[in-house]
Amino acid sequence: YKLSVSPEMDIMEYCRKEWRGNTPAAKRMRKGYEAVAQKFASIRRIRGDNYCAFRATLFQALSQATQLPRWLQSEDFTMLPENLLSKYDWIKQWQLRQKPGKRMGEIKDEIKEYLILLREKWKNISEIKGPLEKQEACDKLFKNEEEEYSLYEALKFLMLNTAIELYNADKSGRRVPVFSWLLFARDTSNNPCQLMHNHLNHIGHSGGLEQVEMFLLAYALQYTIQVYRLYKHSTDEFITLYPNDPEEDWPVVTLITEDDRHYNIPVRMCQETML
Repeated sequence: YKLSVSPEMDIMEYCRKEWRGNTPAAKRMRKGYEAVAQKFASIRRIRGDNYCAFRATLFQALSQATQLPRWLQSEDFTMLPENLLSKYDWIKQWQLRQKPGKRMGEIKDEIKEYLILLREKWKNISEIKGPLEKQEACDKLFKNEEEEYSLYEALKFLMLNTAIELYNADKSGRRVPVFSWLLFARDTSNNPCQLMHNHLNHIGHSGGLEQVEMFLLAYALQYTIQVYRLYKHSTDEFITLYPNDPEEDWPVVTLITEDDRHYNIPVRMCQETML
């Protein structure tokens, strides 16, 4: 059985284990890990399937959640699948995990269940006061494969909804973030329908999140995702924010990547940093 989120390990010990050689790449990685170790004491490895960006982001968001985000509180949140399917027929081709080609009614009901589960888990975990108990609840959730993957389906659907909102805003002449242009400038995602077919339907199956989709995830969750990109150490892209001009009231989660494909999480902020 593979753990979704491994127990924590000292960050520099992990680095020494992984990057022993004297190649330029190994030296850069060690420098990168040293910089992260100024702020965080430990690292937790994230299971490396094509959901790792979701897993790392959601785990970090839940483990520091103290309240339910506004968008999760809204009355019509669970009506999203119904509302979108009534306007966009092509959403019937949404690929549910391991259940290709489900009928429309079932898709609608199933995604609604995933959204309800997301709200319920977020609410329960955010109400836990003690940090240890909160951590235990997160660990338990990410050991339940059925629930965990249902939450990722919910996140994918929220990304689709956000993409549709941005696309429509741009078409009607409203200001949209720059990443939204980049998202729809790709040959494979000129519009939300193509984005679903060529990208969102494949996440978790044959691919993970691309850079521009990290922005979309951040917007869908209304979280700033801060990433230490270790292979970019000593460049101005070493710490990258998604989005790069975040709203001030968005909470921040921090991830680590060595290659923009796989993400791990730093934990235990060093005392000085917290002060």
